[in-house]
Amino acid sequence: MEKSAFKEILTGPRLNLRAIEPEDIDWLFRWENDASLWHLGNTFSPFSRFVLEQYLLTAQNDIFTNKQLRLMIDLKSPASENETIGSIDLFDFDPFHRRAGVGILIITPERNKGYASESLELVKNYAFSMLNLHQLYSNIGSNNQNSLDLFRKHGFEECGRKKDWVWHDGIWHDELIFQCIQPLAQ
Repeated sequence: MEKSAFKEILTGPRLNLRAIEPEDIDWLFRWENDASLWHLGNTFSPFSRFVLEQYLLTAQNDIFTNKQLRLMIDLKSPASENETIGSIDLFDFDPFHRRAGVGILIITPERNKGYASESLELVKNYAFSMLNLHQLYSNIGSNNQNSLDLFRKHGFEECGRKKDWVWHDGIWHDELIFQCIQPLAQ
């Protein structure tokens, strides 16, 4: 695939998905240390700036080396600088079984504007066409209705339930497992 075709896969009508850069350290530091988000990623303690800087050094490796790929979500802007509004991750990448997990974060002021939907569609196309994956999966808390709706809209089907899996706000929540299996080419 030509480089320009590759770029088009990560470009949507309103967004660009791009590789993470050292300048993104402030975003990572803010997001990874926001305790209100920890239950979504099974995080229980803050990350130091040093640890995140070390992550950034290895994030420049490809998905085959790291088994993870974090892409920053930028709004296209008429100005010269694009505005970062979140990130989307492929994780637990398994090239033999051709699968990966997917997770997404959109900053609060930019939620419910369709950006997560556009980002998920872009990363699905990338995963299926460039990485030749057979399936993507996501683990979503049963209380996260926005994410449940988003993934269902994009062809992910519920295939399992882990009961009382996440303790959050003094209540046990189930975690639902969703899969999107690439349709076989005819």
